[in-house]
Amino acid sequence: MVLQIVKFKIKICGVTNPADALAAIDAGADAIGLNFYCGSKRCVSVDVARQIVETIGHQADKIGVFVNEPADHIRQRCHDTGLHLIQLHGDEPPEFLRLLNQDHDIIRARQLDERGLSAIENDLQACSDLSGCCPDAILVDSALAGHFGGTGQTADWQLLANYRAVLGDVPLILAGGLTPANVAEAIRVVRPDAVDVASGVESAPGRKDSAKMRDFVAAAQAAFAAL
Repeated sequence: MVLQIVKFKIKICGVTNPADALAAIDAGADAIGLNFYCGSKRCVSVDVARQIVETIGHQADKIGVFVNEPADHIRQRCHDTGLHLIQLHGDEPPEFLRLLNQDHDIIRARQLDERGLSAIENDLQACSDLSGCCPDAILVDSALAGHFGGTGQTADWQLLANYRAVLGDVPLILAGGLTPANVAEAIRVVRPDAVDVASGVESAPGRKDSAKMRDFVAAAQAAFAAL
């Protein structure tokens, strides 16, 4: 069965205000990420997240990014902001998915380290065995000790070039150090279902640059069209 959760192709993550959200949509992004991790420079409050969601309405998918939060906190934030898409970007154990998947679609973020795709494959199997479900999509990010993404470092694209043989039909979202200058090559090598960018389209942490977003989206759209 081919999962259908990833309907978007280009996600701008770490959006911190309604104006940047609208600029991302104007640039052509079809998903935005709202970061609730208090250790991130791109963290937003529930009130700001609600303002962003209300401002953009149905113009793009809206994804809440969480790191090692209790399930009831995640559910409450989603309820308070109107989000149904959840990105788990921490060390959540596989069985954690069981606490959320009945009411929400889940993107599970995994860091690509020296173990390669085998660790992600094992994690997917554990999700199935321990929670009775697989995530609706896998987001692969670069690995940097002590960080949960947003580092500006790229993952090893060559390690991902044959990901279908390992992940099967689970959609892959590629993240980690993507910029307007390298996203086309990343898409050509990895052939992901979608791409995710945060720092690569910023003028400062948490402040999106409209020109960079337009350039990123244009490069990504052309690369996807060429696949």
